Amino acid sequence: MLPVFLVTFPFFALIAAGYAAARARILPLDAIPGLNSFVLYFALPCMLLRFGAGTPIGQLLDGSVALVWGVCALAVVAGVVVFTRNARIGWNDAAFGALVAAFPNTGFMGVPLLVALLGAQAAGPMIITIAFDLVVTSSLCIALSRLDGALGPDGSARQGATLAARKALRGILVNPMPWSILLGVLLSAARWPLPGPLERTVAMLADAASPVALFTIGAVLARSALLAREHGASEAVAQAMGTTSLMKAARKAPWADVLPVVAVKLLVHPLLVWGLGLGAMALGLPLAQPALVVIVLVAALPSASNVSMLAERFGADNGRIARIILWTTVVAFFSFPLAVGLLNRP
Repeated sequence: MLPVFLVTFPFFALIAAGYAAARARILPLDAIPGLNSFVLYFALPCMLLRFGAGTPIGQLLDGSVALVWGVCALAVVAGVVVFTRNARIGWNDAAFGALVAAFPNTGFMGVPLLVALLGAQAAGPMIITIAFDLVVTSSLCIALSRLDGALGPDGSARQGATLAARKALRGILVNPMPWSILLGVLLSAARWPLPGPLERTVAMLADAASPVALFTIGAVLARSALLAREHGASEAVAQAMGTTSLMKAARKAPWADVLPVVAVKLLVHPLLVWGLGLGAMALGLPLAQPALVVIVLVAALPSASNVSMLAERFGADNGRIARIILWTTVVAFFSFPLAVGLLNRP
């Protein structure tokens, strides 16, 4: 347990450093979107490209991993939407609550952390989970979020859902991560190495992904906490922070709307992946035990911080989403090393 904690500690320490820097205003709040853009459009795609190109094609096209992960992700989305929708939480907030429960922080945290713990062979299953969550889980939840007030002239929700599907597809097309994964898969299949200078450039950006991404996670969480306190922030400050739903971000979500989703993310999701994976293996599905361990640990990661940005963009209760992300990150500091220790018992 202690060796695992010693490996995971620096990752959470970088998050804490970003949180402290933003809370103390050492890092200006209006600089946070720039850090996010650097990680999203430069560093993280290069990391995924490098891991994809260096991973055997068979691991990147593992249908068993995709099936188990996909079924569990869809089950989590359906369960959270069904059990959280009420008079206070409509389709929009329920859908983003489901997304924050099903979408782990694989890109910013999982890839560097699990590669450090389990070796480069962990990259293949993780890339599959990232691709599924970016393309399927996110698109589904965005489409569900548009069902509030989306009735067309004939009384159906088709018009709103169709518009949401178009927006989700547009989001996938402009997101560099799926394209970097696809390029890595093609390079792996063709066994084409990158030219020397280009490979070194990609490597330098990839090496920056982990520390900058973790630091940025902490800064984003601190910004959300500051928004919750500064109810009287001006519109100019809101614009500088990059938020389009200041009043919703400023509200402090009740614990009853937060804790159940935190429990689903850190307990139900990994247990569901573990149980379904073992059942699938018992039925003869060719799912390797190491790959199952990887995706269970991916499910045990905190919620993805980019869900907060999506919630802002689509007008959901970002105060609730940010609080869920914060508490999954805090609790995972203790729960994730425990999960690693349990899964790696002899």
